[in-house]
Amino acid sequence: MIRFIRNIFSIPELRKRVVFTLLLLAVYRMGSQIMTPGLNAEALRQFFEALQGSFFGFMDMFSGKNISRMTIFALGVMPYISSSIILQLLQVVWPYLDRIAKEGELGKKKITQYTRYGTVLICLIQGGGIAVGLESMNPNGIPVVLNPGWGFRLLTVLTLTTGTMFIMWLGEQISERGIGNGISLIIFAGIVVGLVPGVGKTLSGLRTGDMSPLKLIFIVALVVAVIAFICYVEMGQRRIPITYAKRIQGRRMMGGQSTYLPLKVNTGGVIPIIFASSVITFPATILNFVKHPIAQKISQQLNFGMPLYTLLYIVSIIFFTYFYISIVFNPKDVSDNVQKYGGFIPGIRPGKNTTDYIDGVLSKLTFIGAIYLVLVALLPEFLLTGFKVGALPFVGDWLEANLPRWFYEGFNVQFYFGGTSILIVVGVAMDTVQQIEAQLTMRNYDSFSRKGRIRGRRG
Repeated sequence: MIRFIRNIFSIPELRKRVVFTLLLLAVYRMGSQIMTPGLNAEALRQFFEALQGSFFGFMDMFSGKNISRMTIFALGVMPYISSSIILQLLQVVWPYLDRIAKEGELGKKKITQYTRYGTVLICLIQGGGIAVGLESMNPNGIPVVLNPGWGFRLLTVLTLTTGTMFIMWLGEQISERGIGNGISLIIFAGIVVGLVPGVGKTLSGLRTGDMSPLKLIFIVALVVAVIAFICYVEMGQRRIPITYAKRIQGRRMMGGQSTYLPLKVNTGGVIPIIFASSVITFPATILNFVKHPIAQKISQQLNFGMPLYTLLYIVSIIFFTYFYISIVFNPKDVSDNVQKYGGFIPGIRPGKNTTDYIDGVLSKLTFIGAIYLVLVALLPEFLLTGFKVGALPFVGDWLEANLPRWFYEGFNVQFYFGGTSILIVVGVAMDTVQQIEAQLTMRNYDSFSRKGRIRGRRG
């Protein structure tokens, strides 16, 4: 590890890229301390303390706790991510965008430009909604907005939109002049900063008696095991062999080589969990503001650890895993490209048979990836609140009486570990190490691992 870090800083170009990236991340963290003008900080804190398990709490994790403090970076990079996802979905139903996406580098630039326009539009809509919502917040009779009105609304929209565009610019600079993965590194920094205080609270439980040493050892071992499991699955691939037939092009003999088509186990990445969490937590958040017994009962059943929430969460993750992969990966296009360059899968006829074969392999991998995402996504709820088996009809009381207490009450962990956050942290760390290793290998330096190159999520 020490040699790896020393090698990084011994290369002038790589050293400049690493330092440049760290400086821009520091700028991002400094901006995360600047509050949006016109707000009452104490009233805002009281309001968001009651929404930690809601849709706002989920979004707050992505923004690096900027939403709960309502800083100038409160919207974070989620508008940019949402715009990118919308553009991907539109490419399926809008032939114009699909044709542009296939135009190479020029098409990529146009899609990026449309994504930026979409980001601004989403920021204006979300910023306006947040400004109006802040004016209606009145926790314990203390208004959150000091001087409500159109002046505050316009200032808030301008501030939040500018903050998101600045973050997007930081991400692009890190990708071009830093070590890459700019937007991902910004999300990574926000999540890691939020985990540090939570770890401190968990350790302080040893002094107060809320956390026993044995329970802490078990949690640490579980964290290490989960990280190792995620690394193993994220690097997992199903390699479909492809052979290219020999052909004469000009005076040269082309082809005659064998390669493979890598299909990842987790092709969808973290997107299915984001979709599933948004779909479940957003209605629950809305129902919290409806003062009706039925609405309150449904909202209670959609809390972390409740059987209805767990069931809907599992079904949603599996559904969105298949849905998202069906959008971003088209077996027919892959089959056509392989056949176009004279390739074929041994034992499989080109054309429809190749498409069906790739689709069948991808479907099996997608199911495995969906189960993997379910297991990882349910871990934080288990650590935080456990599984509320007592709410199950008929057998709930019997299960609660015969299961250990930690199973339905959780481990009293004070930070959000697992699911979306751990997938992003581990995935971005793997990709970053892979890119740095590639730079070291190009210059004949030792990589992080002497036994071989670490493979990131991209292979």
